[in-house]
Amino acid sequence: MDFEALAGELRSLRENVAGVTGTVLAAVDGIPIIADAADDIDPAKVSALAAADLGIARQAAEVTGRGTLHQTVVFGSDGYLAVHAVGRLALMVVLGGKGLNVGRLLFESRPVIERIGAILAA
Repeated sequence: MDFEALAGELRSLRENVAGVTGTVLAAVDGIPIIADAADDIDPAKVSALAAADLGIARQAAEVTGRGTLHQTVVFGSDGYLAVHAVGRLALMVVLGGKGLNVGRLLFESRPVIERIGAILAA
């Protein structure tokens, strides 16, 4: 697995989207693969929570006929947590502060997710 390429993709997302404070890439079972986050963020805890979030949201989308889940976004009083599906085997968590440009994140994340999917598949 090309960890350097994965790190570059996570770093570029943080640098290109105002308000992104950290990212974590994990397997859908909640095992972290790589993180670009502050020291006070535990990638293992974030990955486990994101996997649960993604699993529930994926089931909700399927049961209600909404199609394939792409992402969930948690709007908190002090910022955001977005969980993006990377195919059916991985997920990407994006942490953001109050100033996160959510629209820009949604726009910029699609090509990053596609490239990460290709890296993971190689």
